[in-house]
Amino acid sequence: MSYLSMGYGIRMDVEHTREFHFTEQDFQCIRKLIHEHAGISLGESKRELVYSRLVRRLRATGAKTFAEYLNRLQHGDKAEWEAFTNSLTTNMTSFFREAHHFPLLADHLRKLGTAQQIVLWCSACSTGEEAYSIAMTAVDTFGGFDIPVRIVASDLDTEVLKAACDGRYKLESVAGMPAQQVDKFFLHGKGEEVGCVRVRPELQRLISFRRINLLDAGWPIHGPLDVIFCRNVMIYFGKDTQLAILKKFAPLLRKDGLLFAGHSESFHHAGAWFRLREHTVYELANKSGAEYA
Repeated sequence: MSYLSMGYGIRMDVEHTREFHFTEQDFQCIRKLIHEHAGISLGESKRELVYSRLVRRLRATGAKTFAEYLNRLQHGDKAEWEAFTNSLTTNMTSFFREAHHFPLLADHLRKLGTAQQIVLWCSACSTGEEAYSIAMTAVDTFGGFDIPVRIVASDLDTEVLKAACDGRYKLESVAGMPAQQVDKFFLHGKGEEVGCVRVRPELQRLISFRRINLLDAGWPIHGPLDVIFCRNVMIYFGKDTQLAILKKFAPLLRKDGLLFAGHSESFHHAGAWFRLREHTVYELANKSGAEYA
């Protein structure tokens, strides 16, 4: 038996065991819709992931087929568009993920000082760990919670934003942090909350969470910004979409501002706007331009 026919046989077995029939046309339509709406590029290998995530939405909405469900989306069900997008958004994060970035951030904050307001944008904050890591770094750098630092944290997924605003995490989420640091920034759960920690209110006050779709023509955020974190989200976009977003980041940054990228992301194709400064940390390629308000 050839590898091709073996693959076909496996595919047929999967189809027979599925709760809902899932056609090639369904998959291609989903790929098109999520790319147009959120810029996410789904490869052919994501077929099973797409099915497993969206089958829950078919059950929830009572749709009998994928075609019926997709027709509902295409006729403008705004609430379901949100659920559809949330379902296909991947959220992987942790406190102080890509740890080498935070000493670099601390150095940059020290250079800025506290003479003026410092504004940072965490543009794909997921469940909040990255934004809180930025806030903890700022507090440790300046030695207190009463500091002129404002962090805007955004995400496309409304469900993860709710979790970020709540600031409640399993104890194992902070297991990699020193105990002294955990005590400084988190409250330990008691009673029914044993095994959980919650971010202290004084840390939360440094952050405002909001929904922002990076593909939207306009963003509800204004410069000048001192730092933008956009880590591990560009990998889901095609090069053209990446470039369009990076071109919109550039005028938001101060001339000495920094852009932090993910470990597997490279912005060499945006050389007219950004140049590499440190490992996965970028600065403006042209620092002589005017700052934008």
